Amino acid sequence: MTAPRKPAAFRIEPETEPKPQAAQSRIAEKQPARRPRAARTDVAVVVPSEVDVFDEPDIDAAAPPPATAPRKRSLLARLFFGALSVLVSLAVGLWADQLIRDLFARAEWLGWLAAGMAAIALLSLIVILIREFLAIARLAEVEKMQKRALDAVARDDPKAARALVDELSAFVASKPETAAGRRSLAELRGEIIDGANLVRLAETEILSPLDQRAKVMILEAAKCVSLITAVSPRALVDIAYVIFEAGRLIRRLSELYGGRPGTLGFFRLARGVLAHLAVTGSIAVGDSFVQQIVGHGLAAKLSAKLGEGVVNGMMTARIGIAAMETARPLPFIAVKRPGLGDFLSALTSFAAKKDGQAEQ
Repeated sequence: MTAPRKPAAFRIEPETEPKPQAAQSRIAEKQPARRPRAARTDVAVVVPSEVDVFDEPDIDAAAPPPATAPRKRSLLARLFFGALSVLVSLAVGLWADQLIRDLFARAEWLGWLAAGMAAIALLSLIVILIREFLAIARLAEVEKMQKRALDAVARDDPKAARALVDELSAFVASKPETAAGRRSLAELRGEIIDGANLVRLAETEILSPLDQRAKVMILEAAKCVSLITAVSPRALVDIAYVIFEAGRLIRRLSELYGGRPGTLGFFRLARGVLAHLAVTGSIAVGDSFVQQIVGHGLAAKLSAKLGEGVVNGMMTARIGIAAMETARPLPFIAVKRPGLGDFLSALTSFAAKKDGQAEQ
């Protein structure tokens, strides 16, 4: 026989409403178990249950991630191109020296003429290289200001923000559109303590007039592309004109924000725009853009050629937005980033008007 159990006291807690976690665990027990799928932790995105992504009015209005800096060339590549440039320069120098010697042997005045032309060409080349290096340095300054602005806002550093605002004011001092903003910012500068708010105010006051002009430039370029590609007979002409107009738009936007790119600077700026498109292209043009095209009834309103022209115009607008973000001294922090929806309505109405005039 076992020993009898001793009496013991147990505390009974009053019944309360089930906690949310307990209720969720009961619901999970009732539901059939689902087989978990493997997901990479570095790319998984958790969306809260109370947020419905399908209720967002404009997906492309969301701020895209900042464009990553272009990868630097390797040391071996730089050594190779540097050595090749020196060899080509020596070859050209030897050829010019031999040409001048031959001309001196034939006639003295021909030799002096060739020597003078060579000196003029050399001086012109030096001036061109100096201008190109200054233009590249100015574009590099834009990239540095963008990074410093993000860092100043993230750390809320007043000292870094004031230095950035001073540099921005000096950078766009030649633009008359920014005079009123720079003056009002100088008056309010001592009253702002937070560094992040100072950067936001500088962006709003100084860059907003330039942003408005940039949007007008992008819309005009998109209209020109849509019209020219609609009437051109060859697809090769369409591609050539889109490339030409996109390059001209990139240069004009850079000059608008104070970049003043040269030839080499333009290639660097175009490379930055392409890198930005590679990062943000999937966000800028996606299902939302297709839904907007269908919602505007483009296929029903326009002819086939004008419909293709509108698509080419929106491609140009997309390149213009990327160029705007690349050439802008500050990233979009306080000001809303422009999206393709800002240009679609004006472009479709312009194409519909041209289509109606053609039918008449």
